[in-house]
Amino acid sequence: MATITTKPALVTLRQLLSELRHQSSNKKLSENQMVRYILDQYRKYQTTDQQLCKAADEMHFKAKTYYNYLHYSRKYKEINAEFKGKGERTVEDTARMVGFKLPHDPK
Repeated sequence: MATITTKPALVTLRQLLSELRHQSSNKKLSENQMVRYILDQYRKYQTTDQQLCKAADEMHFKAKTYYNYLHYSRKYKEINAEFKGKGERTVEDTARMVGFKLPHDPK
């Protein structure tokens, strides 16, 4: 069982906060309402060694799921912006996009 204070749960919290920092326009996380909510939930489900709490495992799972959603939606936007159809491309542009160089014709 993983409590909120274990290493995997703290790593997930750091990843989640990092992803929120990437997506937020405000760089101060302490002013972000979503960050405060997440930290409150982590504190709420913090348990001691004597307690058996399935809510902590569920909270860690939800945090990991939310991190994956934020991370991969950001990656999708980056990839979509890079390879989005911009109309007709030249042969040189297409070759450069996939990492090839065209041979030069000396004229």
